[in-house]
Amino acid sequence: MTMYEINHHLTDELLMSYSAGTLPEAFSIAVAAHLSMCDECRAQAATFDAIGGAILEEGRAEMSADALAKALGRIRGSKPEARRAPPVKSDLPAPVRDYVGGDLASIRWKPVGGGVKQALLHDDGVATARLLCIPGGASVPDHGHAGTELTLVLKGAFADEYDRFGPGDIEVADEDVDHQPVAEPGADCICLAATDARLRFHGWIPRLAGRIMRI
Repeated sequence: MTMYEINHHLTDELLMSYSAGTLPEAFSIAVAAHLSMCDECRAQAATFDAIGGAILEEGRAEMSADALAKALGRIRGSKPEARRAPPVKSDLPAPVRDYVGGDLASIRWKPVGGGVKQALLHDDGVATARLLCIPGGASVPDHGHAGTELTLVLKGAFADEYDRFGPGDIEVADEDVDHQPVAEPGADCICLAATDARLRFHGWIPRLAGRIMRI
C-alpha cells in the first residue's frame, strides 16, 4: 500500500511513452519519481510494459537476432528506473536521489526570486528537470507554457487555479494552462518540475529572471 494519498496521476500517453523509452530524460525523471510514489500508475506502467513486450514478441520473425536486446537496451538506458518507494523514511524518491546524490540536505539551492529556490538536475537542450523549493505561503509568478510542464510534489503542497496538489500528485500543464501555484502556509513545498520549453511569465520582472535562470 502506498504511503501517499495521490489524486493527480500521469496520463496514459506519458506512461506509454515512458514504457517505450521515447520520453526526454528530464520527463523520465519526473515519471519515474511519480511511479515510485504511486501504486496505481506503477501498475498501469507495468501493463504497458507487458503490452510492449507482447508486441515485440509477435514481431520477432521480422526482426534481426539481436533486435530485441538492442531495443530493451535502449529503453533501459534512456529512462531512470521507477523503483517502489523504500520502507525507510527518505526526503526524496529514489529516482531523484540518484540525480541529487543524496537527500534534501545534499541539494545546492540557488535563489530565483521571491524566496523561491531551484536546483538544476538535468538539462540536455531538449528538456530540463529541476527541483523547486517554494516557501510556505509564497507563490511562483503567474505564467503560461510554450510546451509541456510536469510538476511532481515531493513535500508540502501547492494550489493553483485548477486544484490542490500534495505529495505524490503530478500536474501536467500544456499551452492551454495559465496558472500561479501558491505553496500552502506552514511548510516549504518541494517540487520536481520538468519542462521542454521556457515558461511564459506574464510580468516583465519574472520574464527577465526567467531568461537569466533559463526557466
